[in-house]
Amino acid sequence: MTTNRSLIAQPVDVDTDTLRKAIQDEYKKVAEEPGKGFHFHTGRHLTKIVGYKDEWLKGVSESSIESFAGTGNPFAMGTLTHGEKVVDVGSGGGIDSFVAARMVGADGKVIGIDMTPAMLEKARVAAVKSNIHNVEFIEAYMEEIPVPDSWADVVISNGVLNLTPDKQKVFGEMFRLLRPGGRLQIADIMVSRGVPEGAKRKIDLWTG
Repeated sequence: MTTNRSLIAQPVDVDTDTLRKAIQDEYKKVAEEPGKGFHFHTGRHLTKIVGYKDEWLKGVSESSIESFAGTGNPFAMGTLTHGEKVVDVGSGGGIDSFVAARMVGADGKVIGIDMTPAMLEKARVAAVKSNIHNVEFIEAYMEEIPVPDSWADVVISNGVLNLTPDKQKVFGEMFRLLRPGGRLQIADIMVSRGVPEGAKRKIDLWTG
């Protein structure tokens, strides 16, 4: 099988450390000041826009819901199955991890990965408040996911792939940790035309 490399996003020439710091600063605000108002929708209002069912959120701590900042609904591709193991890449305040944890039940397991300490702390507290015990939150970058090969049945992600300059590496990590026959359920932003190279190197355009 041949691959058309022109269809694969190549790594962007941008300072990764500076970009990560800017993203962490932005989402620290979403965690700590969810009512502040941002250039993107957040919270329970956003869950309704992207089609989350009310029963999915029943019993989930409002502290998690208020900091929701996804771009879509990964569960629109299908609900998860009892007993499945799930990795949530870019778990934020934990809402998708909690929805997944409820779907897979006590025999399943969810690992949420995020790089923003304020979001991770919020998710861990919300897990206790929500009485959800089959979920774990780990601080890590999506380019280097600390999960064993072939561990997951499903990888979910919501609105974070657009924030990495090396999408190939992230997809490589996702496929590495998926078991044979596993699946991706991703919601994210797509553009219909190429972004100018100069714009790709502007940090404020990545976060704003």
